[in-house]
Amino acid sequence: MEIREYEKKDLDEVKRLFYDTVHSVNRKDYDEKQTEAWAPSDRNYTHLEEALNKNYSLLAVEDGTIIGFGDIDESGYLDHLFVHKDYQGKGTATALCDRLETIRDFKEIETHASITARPFFEKRGYMCIKEQTVEIRGAFLTNFVMRKAIS
Repeated sequence: MEIREYEKKDLDEVKRLFYDTVHSVNRKDYDEKQTEAWAPSDRNYTHLEEALNKNYSLLAVEDGTIIGFGDIDESGYLDHLFVHKDYQGKGTATALCDRLETIRDFKEIETHASITARPFFEKRGYMCIKEQTVEIRGAFLTNFVMRKAIS
């Protein structure tokens, strides 16, 4: 597995990965209305594209295929961390997170973790600050504000 920086030419493949992951992996914790609101079929993911272009964004690539991606902003907010449905549990998220957490001299990192991702972040030492419900396109999704102090 290679970890490399995101490039604009990667956007379509990243959008496919995002859609497929939300509609398969996250489907165990969120219903159809929620997953469609989170990752709509039209794949017009303006927020995702803006975040990838603005933030420090990394891809995990294996045999020329993007198998994961993540991004973090200058303040230490880890915005996205997604792994292809066929590569779950193989260390991809860990490799991405290891790099994202150390690209700057952060004192603390925050993320808004899905129900699905919460156990991953807890194992990495993130503490749950609060549970929240967010509205996306008329659907209500539960996630968790989580923080990790970096020493």
